[in-house]
Amino acid sequence: MDREQFRKAGYAAVDRICDYFETLESKDVVPNVQPGDVAKLIAPEAPEEGQPWDEIAKDFDRVIMPGITHWQHPNFYAYFPANTTYESILADMYTGAVSNPGFNWLCSPACTELESVVMDWVAKLLSFNEGWMNEGGVGGGIIMGSASESALTVCIAARERYLRLHPGTPISEMVIVGTNQTHSLGAKAALILGVEFVAIATKAEDNWSLRGEALEDELKKLAEKGKKPFILLVTIGSTSTGAIDNIAEITAVTAHHPDLFLHIDAAWAGVMLSLEECRQECYLDVINARAKDANAAKNDAAICAGGEVHSFCTNLHKSGLVTFDASCLWIRDRALLTSALDVTPFYLRTAQATSGLVVDFRNWQIPLGRRFRSLKIWYVLRSYGTNGFRSHLRKLINLARYLERIVKAEEGVELFTPRSFSLIVFRILDPSSDLEIENKLNAAFMKRSNEEHKIMLTQTSVGGKQCVRVAIGSRETEERHLKESWEGIIRPLIAQAREDVKEETRIAN
Repeated sequence: MDREQFRKAGYAAVDRICDYFETLESKDVVPNVQPGDVAKLIAPEAPEEGQPWDEIAKDFDRVIMPGITHWQHPNFYAYFPANTTYESILADMYTGAVSNPGFNWLCSPACTELESVVMDWVAKLLSFNEGWMNEGGVGGGIIMGSASESALTVCIAARERYLRLHPGTPISEMVIVGTNQTHSLGAKAALILGVEFVAIATKAEDNWSLRGEALEDELKKLAEKGKKPFILLVTIGSTSTGAIDNIAEITAVTAHHPDLFLHIDAAWAGVMLSLEECRQECYLDVINARAKDANAAKNDAAICAGGEVHSFCTNLHKSGLVTFDASCLWIRDRALLTSALDVTPFYLRTAQATSGLVVDFRNWQIPLGRRFRSLKIWYVLRSYGTNGFRSHLRKLINLARYLERIVKAEEGVELFTPRSFSLIVFRILDPSSDLEIENKLNAAFMKRSNEEHKIMLTQTSVGGKQCVRVAIGSRETEERHLKESWEGIIRPLIAQAREDVKEETRIAN
């Protein structure tokens, strides 16, 4: 493809993208394919001779589109959202043009410096104080691919911090602590690092959040077993129910455990800190607070004190209007990352980095190369403005309030937990109040739902109770979509699920 061919193909691609969004609502959310259907349409090996671009482009519709789940669809309510915007799409086009591996400042100074400034923009949008910002030279933020990558990275930093404090500690004694509602990223980080993951049980009466007393009890049990917890992963907006751990009580406990690194996984709900009305609920004051004994804790091995939050992660690629991937990680002190991850062979040394004038973000992360992700954040925030960003989030919350009223008015259905921002979790009930029957009803509903291509929902199980999640996040969703989905799809599926369970019971008897 030469430059003029690319120009023509580029114009055509933009037209097709616009056509996609114009016809998106008419499409099924979930593709009607079976495992292997897409693969059958792809040649078993690459062609020996190049093919005409028109032929290649047509295969996006013929091969790819039939197997796409439409995450931007107004009836996509599964998992958590993965928004995109035209600004982000254009940014990715420009990023693809410069194709920059970004492992040090010299690779392209603009990549490093834009990321440094944009991460401070986002920190200010969330109302973080200067201690979290790159401009202060102590803390700072970096863009990663996912919250799982961010969590693994800080787990490595926390492990190295603990080992500097307690040299010779056997890895077999070290543990990562979370809860039974912590995202699987905690267990995965433990698996990768070869340590144990300890999940503290949470309770329905606490809306499945971690409380200080439960944490204190678990830390005592671990000490009695000779275990060495080196990081605690807490959550703002858990996957199953949107639970928010009680970070104020947690920091009151960790103040007496200064060796314990505290990371907040706010992958989905962290962006809600941009809304003034959500900041208290998300413990902003605690996130920003510094421990009173911070100066006493300053040494090579313990840079941050106990009783404060050490790192925080949220994903702009969920409800934050930025195309995947854009996971924002901030850390109280960047030295916690660089002391664990800085490896600089001779061929990567630069005069600018040696002089200390610049940041090389490769020393804050696991891989060497890194994508130029900051451009799309810059474009989105400039185009929407902070007011437009907040308006988008408030719209999602208001849509969830609308659905909340529908669920509360529906006979034989209950809200399992209070609405959490734009997440609704409900259960189908049985007059008998028999848990086994109710779980069968919810499972039957999800089986029916998974066979319905016009909507996508996900299930969860909390406290032994099966539930249905409705995560509202698409920019395309309006009240009419929720009303039509409930009345035209969800309500009939609930009725069908009841009939399925009745028939199953009849056959069993």
